Amino acid sequence: MMKIDSVKDLKNLRDKLKSAENLKKATVMVKVSMSTCGIASGARETMDYFINELDNKAIDASVIKTGCMGYCYAEPTIELSKPGKEPVIFGYVDTKRAQEIIDKYIVADEELVGIIPLNFETVN
Repeated sequence: MMKIDSVKDLKNLRDKLKSAENLKKATVMVKVSMSTCGIASGARETMDYFINELDNKAIDASVIKTGCMGYCYAEPTIELSKPGKEPVIFGYVDTKRAQEIIDKYIVADEELVGIIPLNFETVN
């Protein structure tokens, strides 16, 4: 448990909790697998692309990095959550595929091929 010794510590804790709450409220959440194999396959570029493109399109989204998702053969991988829908995992997500996911799956709400079948439960 965090020890609070000053008003500054209290304000920092408040800001941290607000930030965590805002992550939960975002309409779209993109989790990018940033394990060693993901980074070697281009996950850093994929994550940067999602951050920039979602911001450019003014889409209410949070992009966060995660550890290994267990799909090393399909790196870079992302888990994408939209309100009212089960999370889906996309594999082989380079910047071209990221643009397709943003335009078709997030914006136009179209189904896409290439979703890795769900075999997990996400932890909130």
